[in-house]
Amino acid sequence: MKQRHEVLFTQLKTYRRYTLGVLDGVNCEEAEFVPKGFNNNIRWNLGHIYLDQYLWIKALTKELVDVPKEFNSWFGFGTTPKDFSRETPTFKELKILLSNQPSQLKAVYGNRLEEVFPPTEMGMQTIEQVFIRTIFHEGMHLQAILDLKKCI
Repeated sequence: MKQRHEVLFTQLKTYRRYTLGVLDGVNCEEAEFVPKGFNNNIRWNLGHIYLDQYLWIKALTKELVDVPKEFNSWFGFGTTPKDFSRETPTFKELKILLSNQPSQLKAVYGNRLEEVFPPTEMGMQTIEQVFIRTIFHEGMHLQAILDLKKCI
C-alpha cells in the first residue's frame, strides 16, 4: 500500500477516535436530546456519519455495500430521529459500528483506492477521493455533536 494511502487510513482512524472521544460522558438519554432549533440529536449524527461513507462508495462504485438498507430511512439525508423505530441501532451500538468502521473500510477497499470509476456529481472518481470527502463530512457532523453537547 502506498504511503499516502496509509496516511489516509491513519487519518480515518484518528479522526474517528476523536469523534468518539467527544462522546465520553454522554449517556444514552443525552444522546437522544433534540434541543430547540436543532433537527437531530447525537445518535442521529453518529448513524449519519456511519452511513455517509457507504452511500458515497455505493454512489461511486454502483456496488452493494455492507450496511442494512434501513439505515438510509433512519440516518439518510433529510431524516430525523422522528424516523427512528425499535430496530434503529442504539447509541451504544452506533459507537461500536463507528469504532470498527475504519478498519473494515481498509480491509474491503484498501487495495482499491485508485480504481477509477465514472465520476460522481462532485467529480470524485476514486474511493480515495470519496474518503477525503467523507472525512470533511465527519468534521461537519462532529461540530454538530459539539454544539448539541453544549445544549445538554
